[in-house]
Formats: sequence, C-alpha cells, structure tokens
Amino acid sequence: QVQLVESGGGLVQAGGSLRLSCAASGRVFSRYTMGWFRQAPGKEREFVAAIEWNSGSTHYADSVKGRFTISRDNAKNTVYLQMNSLRPEDTAVYYCAAAFGRLISTMTMRYDDYDYWGQGTQVTVSS
Repeated sequence: QVQLVESGGGLVQAGGSLRLSCAASGRVFSRYTMGWFRQAPGKEREFVAAIEWNSGSTHYADSVKGRFTISRDNAKNTVYLQMNSLRPEDTAVYYCAAAFGRLISTMTMRYDDYDYWGQGTQVTVSS
C-alpha cells in the first residue's frame, strides 16, 4: 500500500511558476512509476506527466511539454512537478498517482494505469 499526499498548489498569475510535491509512504517508493494528472471542472481527468521507476525516463502531455518538469527523489519518497509559464488553462486540481513496476512504454497514460492516488491540490492561474 502507498499513501500519497500532494502539496504546493495555490493561486498564481499567468506566466508564473509553482512546484508541486507528492510525498509517498511505504518502503518501495523507488519501484513505482509516478504520474501527475489534472482535472478541471466539468472535464475528465487528464494525464500531465510521468516518471518511470527504473530508468527515470519521463513522458509529458503535449499541452505541458517544455513548460512542466517531473522529477523524483527516492531518498525522500517524493515526486515533484515544476510548472513554469503557467496559463489560465492549467487551472485544475492536480493529482499524484503511483503505478507499481510499470514501464512507460506499456502504459496508456490513462488514469486506470495507476494503482494509488492522492487527494489532489488546487492550482489556479489567473489571467
């Protein structure tokens, strides 16, 4: 079992930056591929970024490529999402997710790839 707790959300002006953190419990964090998703009001939950457990390979949604960076610190059981050049359309609740032992090449980047979820953190970007 893994418990995930996100933090770092808030209100920021367009063009600004935020860094989200997701702290994980458990002793095998390093074996989990970690992902970030987001859900805006009235929309489906969508994939944002993922980082693989073994290689550290990353994958991004086209909408955030070049602006967002996912990283992880296995010693701290934490995954991060650095978000730069934020836009109003980035406004959403951001969720952290964990998938045990999965390789990005085998994943569909849908929410059902993942085994565990955090409660989410709100990000609001004003224009």
